[in-house]
Amino acid sequence: MGIYYSEGYMKNIFSALLLSLLFMIVMGCQASKNEDKATNAAPAAAESNTGSKEESQKINVDKGLLDVEVTLPASFFNGQDLDQVIEKAKTDGVKEAKKNADGSVTYKMSKAKHAEMMKNFEDAIVKMVDDLKSGKDFKSIKAVDVTKKYSEFTVTVDKNAFENSFDAIGLLGVGMSSMFYQSFNGVASDKMKTTIQLKDQATGTVFKTIVYPDDLNKAKN
Repeated sequence: MGIYYSEGYMKNIFSALLLSLLFMIVMGCQASKNEDKATNAAPAAAESNTGSKEESQKINVDKGLLDVEVTLPASFFNGQDLDQVIEKAKTDGVKEAKKNADGSVTYKMSKAKHAEMMKNFEDAIVKMVDDLKSGKDFKSIKAVDVTKKYSEFTVTVDKNAFENSFDAIGLLGVGMSSMFYQSFNGVASDKMKTTIQLKDQATGTVFKTIVYPDDLNKAKN
């Protein structure tokens, strides 16, 4: 059985998987294509350092009374001139931007600027959901219901058609987008969860539940 998805759909999938870089687009920066270079070149860390290394790769958000601080890990900026990144961010409305010793960058912005960033995330997720249920690229998907927090999705499908297609790939983009949205919105990593329920159109019953990041971690293992 041949598989074909339109060029527009493939662009949407890749956009979803790189949605973590949307913040940098909002700030007028370009996404790096060399994220994995440093990771591949570095030797394996000792087990005792694993926790601190994982911490340094996280997006940290601190919501204050008037401002919001967002710290992006060094992996977001491989191959980029940080001075130019910071200068551009300031000209685009960020109050402060500073380099940290570990290579990360901390942005301090108004709550309005952070709200603008989150609105861009929301628009991207809504666009993906619309594409998912349009019937153009995912013939088996009939409807998608979303919670306001973009953490739970109920996807109604033609069960037989869905299980005999590759339409499930579209759910990956939605799941990743949801997790990045939560991360930039300040949800702690141990609290972050996206649930996608698959409902059979004919019977109205949920026949499968996908939970991110749990299922992603299982896939890696």
